[in-house]
Amino acid sequence: MSGKVIDCRGMACPQPVVETKKALDAGPEKAVITIVDNETARENVSRLAKTAGYQVEVEEKEGFFYLHITPAGEVPVGKNDENKSESGVVYFITANSIGQGSPDLGEVLMKSLMTTLAEQLPKALLFMNTGVFLVVNGSPVLDQLRKMSRSGTEILVCGTCLNYYKLKDKLTVGVVSNMYEINNHLSGPDKVITVG
Repeated sequence: MSGKVIDCRGMACPQPVVETKKALDAGPEKAVITIVDNETARENVSRLAKTAGYQVEVEEKEGFFYLHITPAGEVPVGKNDENKSESGVVYFITANSIGQGSPDLGEVLMKSLMTTLAEQLPKALLFMNTGVFLVVNGSPVLDQLRKMSRSGTEILVCGTCLNYYKLKDKLTVGVVSNMYEINNHLSGPDKVITVG
């Protein structure tokens, strides 16, 4: 399989996604091959391509991932999921508790919010900074987040934040994401509510 080669080895998040999107937007190539050097970039680029309606085949050689991206069909993956929430509300969660007062009260309020959201199903939940502590082992809101995920709420977790807090191996719900994808939600047509 041949095509335009995008070498993203050594690039920090979200640059591999940005460079791949530029290549895909540039015009109809037979294929785009993006080379990345870590699993997070592999997952982020794959998700971008699949969401845009492309097929992705991953080849690993010499410690690098070669993502062969080709047109897949007319309907982008994820666009017709019957379970997807249509509420148009995105929650941007930047802390693991709510408010500036008592930390114990903040945790109770966060659990109450997640219990409420599990009944109202937002379109997406975006976790950043200490908010990533809510999606890992030991989080008091895992049951609510799992319920939302199973019901179609998209849960995106900042990979840079997981790495900073050394939590990547403890991720329990959601997918590792990047600033490019998160910003698409923040700047998109949906109502965004910031919690933190």
